[in-house]
Amino acid sequence: MYYNGFALQGESHFFDAFLAEGPYARSGFSYGAIKAFKETLKSEKRIDTLQLISPAFFQSKSEKFKRLQRMGYQKSSDAYIANFTKNCFLPHGVQDVLFSQHCYEELDELLSYEWKHDELRSVAARGTKIEVYLGSEDRITDVEAAYAFFVPFATVYLIKGANHFLQGEEYE
Repeated sequence: MYYNGFALQGESHFFDAFLAEGPYARSGFSYGAIKAFKETLKSEKRIDTLQLISPAFFQSKSEKFKRLQRMGYQKSSDAYIANFTKNCFLPHGVQDVLFSQHCYEELDELLSYEWKHDELRSVAARGTKIEVYLGSEDRITDVEAAYAFFVPFATVYLIKGANHFLQGEEYE
């Protein structure tokens, strides 16, 4: 099962090279990584692989940063989403994506979600292999903080030159 990123739909094709398939795999991109993780955490079903692709990781960001994000969205959600999408693709060229319905509450959850070591440990202890994919040039997520946070519990792949969508220069 795949979970879309904030305000997105149908973007999983960007990750075809990484996605595990099958009934026992769960994956999510950015905000979708939060949703995939929360579902895995509460699920009693077998999940062999959990893939967190560019997981939304804002717990290292200041409250001022988060407040400015919320204010920008409230001022004009369309302008916010357009700018957010552009930043997701930097430093490479923007590609076409499909948008879905979105709301302030989802943005708020994305910004305020706190990943917890004990929860990751719990999922890993059940035998679920956790994989985290990060782009070294990601302008959305705090890559260094996310890498340091997830590495004790997951196999973390740092993709050199890649943006939030894990796209590099070859995709321009």
